[in-house]
Amino acid sequence: MHAISRSICVQNLRFKRMQKFRYKVGNHEKQPNSEGRMSTQQSRSDAIYASLRRAILEQALKPGVKLPEDSIGDTFGVSRTSARNALLRLAADGLVDIRPNRGASVAMPALEEAEEVFALRRCLEREVIERLCRRMPKDGIDALISHVREEERALKAASPRSIRLAGEFHILLAELTGSKLLIDFVSQVVSRSSLILARYGRPHSAECGIDEHIQLIEALKNLEANTATDIMEHHLHAVEDRAKAHDKEASPDIAEVLERYRSMADNL
Repeated sequence: MHAISRSICVQNLRFKRMQKFRYKVGNHEKQPNSEGRMSTQQSRSDAIYASLRRAILEQALKPGVKLPEDSIGDTFGVSRTSARNALLRLAADGLVDIRPNRGASVAMPALEEAEEVFALRRCLEREVIERLCRRMPKDGIDALISHVREEERALKAASPRSIRLAGEFHILLAELTGSKLLIDFVSQVVSRSSLILARYGRPHSAECGIDEHIQLIEALKNLEANTATDIMEHHLHAVEDRAKAHDKEASPDIAEVLERYRSMADNL
């Protein structure tokens, strides 16, 4: 999915790069034409995708919340086609459910799914740790430290970004392995875990998660595979233990949430 050492908000940065180089081929610029207009439409879909993904992973949009194409289109000033394309991509990521005659909504994983998701996640992340202890990229530790510092800033600012950044730390670990399959699989189970926690999870101290990330980085830095694996196992079990029923919260104002995240995208 890019230059990992500079990647914190992985998905958003990727889309920014796509927009920046959209008309470039080699060292020459392509003149905007019909293909250029198609690229513009794609960039709008990219922006919607990134903003909705962020809102879902930061739990501003809870599982089950309806995502009407017309509301999304109105908020972002785009056609329903662009909104639909973004929703289809989110559905492929497992973040959105699309049902005939019922439209799109934030995915609602069943509680029974949690055990399977976290069991799979532990297997995948164990493989990530083993690979990184065998071969850590030159700038890998610096990238992880930079990400944790971003987590700390978000926590200090009481920003919902801290929720998303906590999950993206694990995606960054997978990226450092250089394995596209591991990146894809870990990204999917981390996203699914986020939905499970958004629906069933109880409150959690973000400081604890950051402390465990710091401990993990230290173990990886020293190539202590057993220690790093134990830290990850404990960390993921703690996350899984939080997945239990809680009182149903009021549905958010979809227009207000979309407008807030559209404004964030404009400021990136």
